[in-house]
Parts: sequence; C-alpha cells; structure tokens
Amino acid sequence: GTGKTTLSSTPDRKLVGDDEHGWGNNGVFNFEGGCYAKTIRLKPELEPVIWKAANQYGSILENVVLSEDEQIPDFDDAAYTENTRASYSIEKVDNIMPDGMAGHPSNVFFLTADAFGVMPPVARLTQEQAVYYFLSGYTSKVAGTERGMGKMPSATFSTGFAEPFLPLTPDVYADLLKTKIKLHNTNIWLINTGWTGGDYNSGYRMPLPHTRRMINWILNNEHINAAFHMDQVFNISVPDQIEGIPADILYPEQTWKDKSAFIKIANKLLADFVENAKKFEYYLSKEG
Repeated sequence: GTGKTTLSSTPDRKLVGDDEHGWGNNGVFNFEGGCYAKTIRLKPELEPVIWKAANQYGSILENVVLSEDEQIPDFDDAAYTENTRASYSIEKVDNIMPDGMAGHPSNVFFLTADAFGVMPPVARLTQEQAVYYFLSGYTSKVAGTERGMGKMPSATFSTGFAEPFLPLTPDVYADLLKTKIKLHNTNIWLINTGWTGGDYNSGYRMPLPHTRRMINWILNNEHINAAFHMDQVFNISVPDQIEGIPADILYPEQTWKDKSAFIKIANKLLADFVENAKKFEYYLSKEG
C-alpha cells in the first residue's frame, strides 16, 4: 500500500476516517465507519494507533497467522501472504472526529509508492501539476500486495487514484478539484512512500518516521519560508532540506550508487507518464 491508513492514524491528530472521503461545500467527510489496515510487520512503536485497534476484541484479522497455543497474532509471519490486514470500527481509535467530518483542508496529500526509487519523497505541486498527477493517479505494483507479481515492479495509473470507483468522466473530477483548490487556497503535495537508494530490488522502503516528519513539517507550517529546488526529472518543487531528514533523500539521484541506472529508470518512468497522459490529452489541451 501507499500508507494512507498508516499515515492518517497518528496519536497527535484527530482521525476523520479511513479510505474514501468526499469534499463538499462544508468540508471533507468520511464515507465509511471503519478502518482497513495493513498489518504485516506491524510494530507498536511505529504504528501505535493501528496496533492497539488491531489487538482489541471485535477486530477482524485477515490472513494473519495465530499462535497454536494461545491464538496470539504474529504480525511478522507472512506464511499466508504479505497482504495481512485488520478491519476495525473507527470507535476503536481514541482520537477521532466522531461525526466523520472536518473543515476545508489547507493541505492535501497525494500518496504514491514509487517502487522504481526515482521520485522525490515530497514535492509541492502547482495547480496544473495537481490536476496532472490527479488524472495520472500513479503508483506501482510490487510483489507482496499484488498477486502474480514477480520481482520487478510495474507502473500503474488509476485516474483520481480511484478509477474503478469514479462513475463520471475524469474531466468532471479534475474540474471539481481545481475549483476546490482555488476556492479554499489549498496546497497540494505529492508524498512518495516508496523506495529510496535504488529500486525495489536494490533500495529500501522510505522509513515511516521520515514520511511522518515530512508531513508534520508541512502541517506545522515549517515550510513557509523554506527553500525549494526543481527536481530535474519530474520538474516538481522539492524542499532543499527538512530538519530531521537526511539531505540526500530529498535528492533521489544522490541516494543511488549507479547514477546511470537511475537516469535510465527515471526516464523510463517519465515516458510511462507521458504515454498514460494521452488518455486525457484532450482535457490538458483544453486547459491550455
């Protein structure tokens, strides 16, 4: 997964809801009354909210191995699959918005898990870029959560990050997003929870504490006077530095030992974006 449930489940902020939300005239609201969290290698020190909820009576565990003697969950055991889950009522989370509603957001985060290891971990998007990445809906499939995947990741594009659930044409949702961004002066950020230091086979997953720190850096308005640079591949605005984050992580190419391999893979992913964008070229050309 990209980390939606994990990143929204934090003790220091109220949880509106998990998974699907709407953005209406009065703010954002949740469609559902529960949470569906990945649990493989779940640790209480890294994900205390999910750990507590998953271990409460009434929570439903899926594909999780239980000890034979005491029926205690072993979240480190992937004997059945890497895709282990916990379903639980939102009431099992202590710090929530009980009505499942909130105001209009100052910041919206688009999550992607780039298994090619070439996208920056955080970037501020312009309005035009926000629409482009929304229509692209990029993430990558990797072995573990996707059946039939080998060792190589593959790029996947899902309009609005939710194409199967969108009954209207993509331009309708793109126009709605643009309207909301303008009306409420909302900042749009791209957060990459995927790989760094190489691709899925040679690098490592972005540490959860790093991603949480980046999000808090934004939500705490530490970015207001920060300096940014343009990512040379994707032409998106990336912070020069964030306190508590290793400097090279913000410059993906610097984390790779094989620079030529980085350039080759990055250009291939960029070409995939361009090819996918042909599906909504009519809309982008209309916007000029």
